[in-house]
Amino acid sequence: MAGHSKWKQIKHYKAATDKKRGALFTKLIREITMAAKLGGGDPGGNPRLRLAIDTARSASMPKENIERAVLKGTGELEGVDYQEVTYEGFGPAGIAMLIDTVTDNPTRTVADVRNKMTKLGGNLGAINSVAWMFEKKGQLYVDASKIDEDSLMEKALDSGAEDVVREDEQFLVTTQPTEFHAVQEALKAKGVAVVDAELAMVPKNTVQITGKDAESLFKLIEAIEDLDDVQKVWANFDIDAAELAKVEG
Repeated sequence: MAGHSKWKQIKHYKAATDKKRGALFTKLIREITMAAKLGGGDPGGNPRLRLAIDTARSASMPKENIERAVLKGTGELEGVDYQEVTYEGFGPAGIAMLIDTVTDNPTRTVADVRNKMTKLGGNLGAINSVAWMFEKKGQLYVDASKIDEDSLMEKALDSGAEDVVREDEQFLVTTQPTEFHAVQEALKAKGVAVVDAELAMVPKNTVQITGKDAESLFKLIEAIEDLDDVQKVWANFDIDAAELAKVEG
């Protein structure tokens, strides 16, 4: 999908330093804790927790870190009382942005987000100023070199998926949020390896960006994602391969 999945494909644009890895672990731990707090500590009966744990494992997070985060979420270990807050706003070229956070201090978080927005060409909006432009979807990524499109399409639709599209070297399988885990398990049972999976806020319509607008937007998104309290940023941009190469260069 335009917007977030293309942003995912340029993650190598950001340096893979130890600091980044530490920041990633912090975000994953907060997600596990929040998922356990809201839905209980059993991943078998808590799809959000199952996804959070799977994501943490794929990032090579130690088992004990995962278990400790779950226990903090269920209250069995003392921990910080986190809450979820989503901020809405606009970036360069009027790009709509949803900013998901998990925080113990919303006053601090909104100030940090507003500061980055103001400095880098964006601005915060009111509640539902942009949320209506997005819809939640399950997104499963499959290596296009491992399976042909017709075969994947048949297996995915038979498993309850909505659609399959090719994005460069990957196929993107889209599902309803409620069918996300069922489709993932069904594909696994059919021998299809899912290389990445997430519940995403997908834009209903996109805005094409080029040149300085693209550079400014990516700089803004990266700065906001680097904030400790920010989990994910969703944006309704589209960018073609040539422009993307310029930004990466």
